Amino acid sequence: MAAAFCFFLSLFFLFSPFPAQGKIVAEIKQTQGKDEPYVGVNIGTDVSKLLSPSDLVSFLQVQKINHVRLYDAEPDLLKALAHTKIRVIIGVPNNQLIAIGSSNATAAAWVDRNVVAFYPETTIIAVAVGDEVLTTMPSTAPLLLPAIQSIYNALVASNLHTQIKVSTPQSASLILDPFPPSQAFFNTSMTQYLLPIVKFLSRTQSPLMMNLYPYYVYMENKGVVPLENSLFKPLTPSKEMVDPNTLLHYTNVYDAMVDSAYFSMKNLNVTDVVVLVSETGWPSKGDSKEPYATVDNADTYNSNLIKHVFDKTGSPFHPEITSSVYLYELFNEDLRSPPISEANWGLFYGNTTPVYLLHVSGSGTFLANDTTNRTYCIATEGVDTKTLQTALDWACGPGRANCSKIQPGEPCYQPNNVQNHASYAFDSYYQMEGKSAGSCDFKGVAMITTSDPSNGSCIFPGSKKEGKNTKEVVNSTQITSGSFSSYGSNQISLISLCTVMFLCYISNLHF
Repeated sequence: MAAAFCFFLSLFFLFSPFPAQGKIVAEIKQTQGKDEPYVGVNIGTDVSKLLSPSDLVSFLQVQKINHVRLYDAEPDLLKALAHTKIRVIIGVPNNQLIAIGSSNATAAAWVDRNVVAFYPETTIIAVAVGDEVLTTMPSTAPLLLPAIQSIYNALVASNLHTQIKVSTPQSASLILDPFPPSQAFFNTSMTQYLLPIVKFLSRTQSPLMMNLYPYYVYMENKGVVPLENSLFKPLTPSKEMVDPNTLLHYTNVYDAMVDSAYFSMKNLNVTDVVVLVSETGWPSKGDSKEPYATVDNADTYNSNLIKHVFDKTGSPFHPEITSSVYLYELFNEDLRSPPISEANWGLFYGNTTPVYLLHVSGSGTFLANDTTNRTYCIATEGVDTKTLQTALDWACGPGRANCSKIQPGEPCYQPNNVQNHASYAFDSYYQMEGKSAGSCDFKGVAMITTSDPSNGSCIFPGSKKEGKNTKEVVNSTQITSGSFSSYGSNQISLISLCTVMFLCYISNLHF
């Protein structure tokens, strides 16, 4: 079966010389298609030193994030979200599914406690019942629809069923033979449970929530699926995916996954349910088995995805409908179990500094975390002095950062310590490199911040305080040997500096 799948997938990626002759007529209700697509974020809580609810809400507002999905219904956070413009999907955790699916009274109590108690002050727009239940907890599949119906009936009793939708997020692995999309279908072993759920979604005009990850498609099909297709990168016609049955052209894996969900519903004779992408993203770090989990790829995928949504081009099968998406996720969940990638899906670290800077300029107001805003690279607190000193020496030496302002008598010399000097040198290098991905790392001892680290007369590179008439300074490679005395006991002569540079070069020592 695996061989047949790969063979078919290979055929799917072949370039078709025939143009797509017209789009398939859309069958989705027009009333659903009028909603403006949006980008939201998932908020996981396996984070050490997680922000307090009030601080978290303030952070969301600063970042202009107006849609969030919670995996539970934490009351303090729901209270903090009151009287904001932030729209919230709350979740029924999988461990509560049996109780709610077995008792209407339990479901009614859950809705009273987690919805009625906060609405409308907190703008709850949907309840996600469970998460990937049919693929991760198949033994509880018979209780999924009863749980959904019980939650819905409780909303009806409170006259909230038209304002708050009820759905259940499903894994993309529920869809078999997803490529080409026109041949996709839901796992037949789950049809008895899934068909009535999809009919419920149709009847209540609720979305089908799908967790779609092109990252995993690429990792499982390397050599067949081009990386460019997975990252929304521009493609030559020969690399476009073409569905041989519909002649629809696919320039990215994400659209193909969305359409595979539409075709799977169509095979169940349901054609009026919108796909809502409840999770998608790309990890920024992985172990040796995940070499494509990088900052650059995560930045590229999420930045291009955001632009794709706000361009409102829809998918090839349904160009009139653009699915809204929830990025996975807001914070790196550093408490997650291995593999390493599990802890590195976030846009931000738990301390709110960005993991990387999204390139979403011109894509609306979503996220203040953008290269159009001022960002700086500083030394991470708590790093041992010796390690920090090594990174500082590299920045001012082979890195060619401009370190003249941290010399004795210069405005950034005080306070005279490695932490302060390293922050200035790191930022000088970061700004010189155009704030490119990976230029603020220095082997893990640096981090990006949106707070201007300038202090008094010490103006950091890139600061808005830095005027056009700022005096030109001499590059560190032109400083005399005595100027390195500000680095503490580790004084370096010009000759030894050249030696360090040479050794770094031949050993390929990069920070």
